Amino acid sequence: MSGDQSQDKTEQPTGKKLAKERDKGNVAQSREVPSVLILACSTAVLFFGGSWMLERLRDIMRAMYQRAGTLNMATETMHNLFWEVFLSCVGVLIPLMLVVMTAGVFGNVAQFGFLITGEKMAPNLAKMNPVSGIKKLFSLRSLVELLKSIVKLTIIGGVVYLVLLRYMDRIPGLMRLSVGEILSFIGHVSFQLALYTCLILFVMAAVDFMYNKWQHTHDLKMTKQEVKDEHKQSEGDPAVKARIRSVQREMARRRMMEAVPDATVVITNPTHLAVALKYEEGMPAPVVVAKGAGFVAQKIKAIAAENDVPLVENKPLARTMFKATEIGDLIPAELYRAVAEILAYVYRLKGLVSG
Repeated sequence: MSGDQSQDKTEQPTGKKLAKERDKGNVAQSREVPSVLILACSTAVLFFGGSWMLERLRDIMRAMYQRAGTLNMATETMHNLFWEVFLSCVGVLIPLMLVVMTAGVFGNVAQFGFLITGEKMAPNLAKMNPVSGIKKLFSLRSLVELLKSIVKLTIIGGVVYLVLLRYMDRIPGLMRLSVGEILSFIGHVSFQLALYTCLILFVMAAVDFMYNKWQHTHDLKMTKQEVKDEHKQSEGDPAVKARIRSVQREMARRRMMEAVPDATVVITNPTHLAVALKYEEGMPAPVVVAKGAGFVAQKIKAIAAENDVPLVENKPLARTMFKATEIGDLIPAELYRAVAEILAYVYRLKGLVSG
């Protein structure tokens, strides 16, 4: 049982998992959001600009009828007339089309940001498998989508019924009205229907978006082992990293020990610390070529003794340099005087400076 439990997907998806799925085009989205935005924006455009659009379309039709008596019925002439009328109508409807396109794009961008991926559009033979198609048809997700559609149609149908019921007593009287008044009545009722439908769909879109976001996160949940494996891939296996650090330290220690024979002097504590310095003519200041404590200090002193590098005991100076410097550092300026005295002593020992 514990083995089964360890494979349960109980962990929230990591940022890396979400980013990987996003690259595949797998993001949380609701189709209701762009749909309701398109409907709402279209309704607003028609409400504020519908009269202007209708007037422009009337002008186009009026101009066409005025030319009807003088038109040559040749095929080429009719073809040119058709395109002229078509382009004029498109010019009138362009604001509405632009608003619809913008609302559709914004409805998706608002949910998951800008995302362009070809993986969703790439051909996938697995999607053509009829068995998989049947399974999807009767899956829980399909049933939920069917239920949402039924609820949406029921609510919208109820809204349409209630709105029309308010104007039912005025419908018989439409026969006595002019065409313009009838169109005005139809426009008013249509706007009422669109307005109430938008309000209902806004609420449903918000609920649908939250549900899809929850479903998306639930589908991408990971097992504890998957989280551990991903962490290892991202950060590296701790055991391997520890081994690499150990090898790096060993290589650095080996290089440091190889520099001890070329040192000018080794300053000791005398047993616990050792700092090897190198100084040659032309150098701005002595350089720390090796340092260590405990066993490493003993190793430095042993190599120095084998290569006739002088060992000088100076507890305060050894302690200060050990704490204040790293391998390759020039000694601090405040230690120049103390180190200079030691170097002078070393040079006298070597007979390089007369006593």
